[in-house]
Amino acid sequence: MLINKKLAMSRKKDIYIYVHGYNTVFEDPLLVAAELWHYMGYDGVFIAYSWPATPRGLAYLADMDTARLTSRNLRILLEFLSDETSAENIHLIGYSMGARVVTYAIKDSALIYKGQPHERIRKKLHIGEVILLGSDLDRGVFAGYLLDGLLNVPDNLNVYMSGSDSVLGASNWLFERNRLGENWTGGKPPQPVVDYLIKNPNLRFIDVTKAESAGSGNGHSYFTGSPWVSGDILLTLMFGLSPKQRGLVKDEYNMWKFEDYYQSNLRRALEMLDPKLLDVNLR
Repeated sequence: MLINKKLAMSRKKDIYIYVHGYNTVFEDPLLVAAELWHYMGYDGVFIAYSWPATPRGLAYLADMDTARLTSRNLRILLEFLSDETSAENIHLIGYSMGARVVTYAIKDSALIYKGQPHERIRKKLHIGEVILLGSDLDRGVFAGYLLDGLLNVPDNLNVYMSGSDSVLGASNWLFERNRLGENWTGGKPPQPVVDYLIKNPNLRFIDVTKAESAGSGNGHSYFTGSPWVSGDILLTLMFGLSPKQRGLVKDEYNMWKFEDYYQSNLRRALEMLDPKLLDVNLR
């Protein structure tokens, strides 16, 4: 199998899967995945999961059903890669409506293995980092998935949020429901959320509002438009660094944030961890 051949040649025996949003043509996720893989030195195996989104803005509601349908195919792909390849870790990056696809697939896996501890599920499904960007998913629905055991499947679930994402603002207006990728009003989540984050440190909410260029354009494409955010994602995927090791700051609500002094924070953190990391060109 070509995947195993590439993994045998790689430093990290990891597979990375990028899942795009709606209103996207087949080639776009290939380009995004290729760019991310380029900055990772073409190590491991990168897969662009190009689901059949409709390249038309008015197809938003129809693509919601398509996203749910294709999530089953993604779940089957994860099972296949876990069983048939030598991958040690499988990481997922879901963007916009693609975050729904990823979340549905992980949630369904959690229900299949319901009642089993993370360690046992990890031996069956090698899911490492799950990264959700600009997540167009109802926040309350996501909370229900957590109750169904969502966190038992991945090593870490990283939810990036923004206070300047006008695309999610439009979705909020349409459904009259808060979206997962929006930050809480005033940056203050309800106390039950704070308590849950304390008990479950592998769930990480990361506020990108202050990150450089995160609010440019409609504020929805910060993972490629902001060098701080894209660098943060690459550090997670390449080295498995924690938010603190990546220079992020935890506030009083257990939310991770980019601050104005992020770059100096990041330099100090990397110097303490391994000075050689300062030589890595992330962007």
